[in-house]
Amino acid sequence: MSPLSDEDGHRLLGVARRALEESVRGKDLPEVHEFSGAALERAGVFVTLRNQGALRGCIGQVEPCESLMETMVKCAAAAALHDPRFFPVGPSELPDLSIEINVLSPPFDIRPEEIEIGRHGLLVSSLFARGLLLPEVAVDWNWNAERFLDETCRKAGLPAGAWRRGARIQAFTTQAFAEPGFHTAIRTGAAGRSPKYR
Repeated sequence: MSPLSDEDGHRLLGVARRALEESVRGKDLPEVHEFSGAALERAGVFVTLRNQGALRGCIGQVEPCESLMETMVKCAAAAALHDPRFFPVGPSELPDLSIEINVLSPPFDIRPEEIEIGRHGLLVSSLFARGLLLPEVAVDWNWNAERFLDETCRKAGLPAGAWRRGARIQAFTTQAFAEPGFHTAIRTGAAGRSPKYR
């Protein structure tokens, strides 16, 4: 996929905010037909919601069938309403929510010693089990590469260490775009944030 500009990221965040608010209020999702360029290319995307520092929802697609913009709109709505770890977001929460969008590169095979914390997200799979963690998760929790691999295995429902016993290890990079309060909220809310991670 073509690199996204800051302007692209700003537009993505604006549409994600509209999708979040309209889905929570039971309205139709925003139309995206007016967009062009990189936003209409296919790309994996994750949308993360935080409420005053605490994770409030995160949903994404690694291998989308639609354009980035269409996939992102659906993920924003799903993060608010269908993350199984949380109750659906209510309208009263909307002013306190901040959004981050991670646009994913295609996954590629990687050896454990090649993993760069802060640069790579991980995807571990074995048969029908698959787990994914975004790059910033390892940074947020101060994990080294082995811990990052173990936690990605757990996210897949596999035993920690399955990556040593034949599970496939893939990495990806992301372009991240966040609303102004997103990272501030993480810092100020860190002491009380949820142990759930993306």
